[in-house]
Amino acid sequence: MNESESIKVKRNLTALVEFSRIINSSLDLDFILNNVLLICMGKFLATRGLIALSINGKLIIKSSKGIPEEFKKKFPKLIVDDNLINNSELKNFFTEGKLQVIEKISSSDDCLGIVCLGEKLNKSPFTEDDIEFLKTIINISASAIQNSLVVDKLSMVNRFLDSRVQRLNSLFELSKEFGLFSESSRVAKLLVYSVIGQFLVSKYAVLTFMDGNIKILESKFPDDYLKNFLNNEDFLQLENPISNHEIEKQYNELFKLGIEVIVPMQLQGRTKGLILLGKRINNQRYSEADIEFIYSIGSLAIISLENRRLFQEALDKQKMEEELEIARGIQRNLLPGEIPDFDGFDIAVMNITSQQVGGDYYDVIRLDDNTFCVAIADVSGKGVPAALLMANLQAFIKTTCSQGMQLEEATALINDLISENTSDGRFITFFWAIVDSEKRTLNYVNAGHNHPLLIRNGKIRKLDKGGIIIGVMKTIVPYLSESIQLNKDDVIVLFTDGITEAKNKFDEEYSDEKLEVLSVESASCSSEEILEKIKNDVQTFALGAAQSDDMTVVVIKVN
Repeated sequence: MNESESIKVKRNLTALVEFSRIINSSLDLDFILNNVLLICMGKFLATRGLIALSINGKLIIKSSKGIPEEFKKKFPKLIVDDNLINNSELKNFFTEGKLQVIEKISSSDDCLGIVCLGEKLNKSPFTEDDIEFLKTIINISASAIQNSLVVDKLSMVNRFLDSRVQRLNSLFELSKEFGLFSESSRVAKLLVYSVIGQFLVSKYAVLTFMDGNIKILESKFPDDYLKNFLNNEDFLQLENPISNHEIEKQYNELFKLGIEVIVPMQLQGRTKGLILLGKRINNQRYSEADIEFIYSIGSLAIISLENRRLFQEALDKQKMEEELEIARGIQRNLLPGEIPDFDGFDIAVMNITSQQVGGDYYDVIRLDDNTFCVAIADVSGKGVPAALLMANLQAFIKTTCSQGMQLEEATALINDLISENTSDGRFITFFWAIVDSEKRTLNYVNAGHNHPLLIRNGKIRKLDKGGIIIGVMKTIVPYLSESIQLNKDDVIVLFTDGITEAKNKFDEEYSDEKLEVLSVESASCSSEEILEKIKNDVQTFALGAAQSDDMTVVVIKVN
């Protein structure tokens, strides 16, 4: 090999290495194909070229240079197979398009497509070396093209799955919203708005058949036209969704009215209502997935309407008492039956509810031999909703504790979860801490709760580091935590506002000041004695007046 040939080989190798680096650095198909085509045309000074790929088994032009758009429309519609290059239609296209070289793009014995180049600027023919270099470029680019095609397919699948997930999430959210409404008109409006929002429908109607009555809940069609069909038994007993030509065939008048889809709302195999939809504003047809989604929404709506009817029949004077009894059982199971023992720590608790079911929560959870979690919370409201929200809080606390998360991160996660699942304005004030009995440390986060009192040497330190209350909004500003080194005879008093806001018959509040003074005065006593003093002092102050809030106290003394 002479010196000029050696230099030429080195240049070619350098170009191939750089080309390989460039196309393998991206998964963008257009970028890869454009680079392949440009380097081929630049290397051989070709006047035109194209790359066609196998898409769903059919050969489609994906990149071209120097070929008129009108001529590309003549590209034959071919199925990719082993004899692709010898196809007569393809050869005629190449001849007419003045394309001189064609090579297959193959990967793993599969044909990915073809690369075609036109004549050179200097009119010289393609040499064997040219063809070998072209094949090398194609071989280098084949894996990048295949990877990009796979990524494109995965992206399409992901988009489809995202759409399905989004619709499932919508159904989940709608199921919660439907459950909140007790009026059929509001259920119908939610159903209509959800369908309009998803499919941009301008005309619609919602009909129900309950208690032997046929009722139009919502309609943007003339009622007179609809009423003509309400006594049609076939129409009322429709079991499966129908659309377009099926409506035209079975209910021609409805089709003329502009109704394109009729979806039954079924309950236990019986049609209890119908959803009638007109054309979409964007003129798109309803797909099977669309109709399936509408059917699901209709099922949620009809279940909500049926539940409303059943609940109305079942309501009596015992309803509230039964609910409270159930909720009281929930709360009773949520609060710890007994407090675990920990070396060097004396813990006492008190919980007095103002009603059968309160909103206060406390817990002491053993994490391992040396550490435990202490928590106290006040859920807004009373009764069943407060108890259920309390149950969610306890589940989240125990789950995050088991994961070993940092307190501030765990608090933010709990806030986000509660915020997502609370839609009626409820919230929770919350304080929790991790205590290491061996190292004598306390690490805490206060989420808007009454500041617990740390009493040391006759002075009070309030545990106020943290952030916003739980459940109002998703976490924007991170929660803060604080770690405290505990000393012997330290006393920590955790309480809810039922203590400090306890009222006497003169409508006077017990106040934070009274609790703080009593806590300092009692600090030398045991935790149980401190707790008893607080309880007696509050009850003496209230003079038997009925309280509107729960009272919870947790006292921890370091021995």
